[in-house]
Amino acid sequence: MRVLVVEDGEEYTRTLTRFCTDVFAFTRAGDGPEALAILADEPTHGIFDRIFLDMRFDRVSPAVLLGDLGPTAERFNGDPNRARQFLEDNQGAYILAAMRAAGHDLPVVFSHDFDAEPRRWASIERMYAPVRYLPDNASADAIRAALLGL
Repeated sequence: MRVLVVEDGEEYTRTLTRFCTDVFAFTRAGDGPEALAILADEPTHGIFDRIFLDMRFDRVSPAVLLGDLGPTAERFNGDPNRARQFLEDNQGAYILAAMRAAGHDLPVVFSHDFDAEPRRWASIERMYAPVRYLPDNASADAIRAALLGL
């Protein structure tokens, strides 16, 4: 099973590659535009079965963040720093929305703890299913089970 891992670091890719290659093959994308390019060029990269998606992208250049900084800044009284932080903190949702808009309906496992945000999770699930989530500290076994269970 082929999994596209979308993260701004390499922690998940390293962990998954170390503990889950018996079942999965992983390809990493470091930001939303790269993930969309890889999915658009699946014949070159292989056909993916699942996506593992981090929510927070605070290690990428602001230039590659999906979402419109101007209108987001307006929500924060014109403060571009708070707007950028909002886009970083919620980048996974923007990436998922862009994937779905581009016609990619692969099952997605989010790395983010939505337990404290049940209404937000219900909205994401309703709009972008099939999706699941795991907390950031999920074990490789939990990630494996979530990816297989979708």
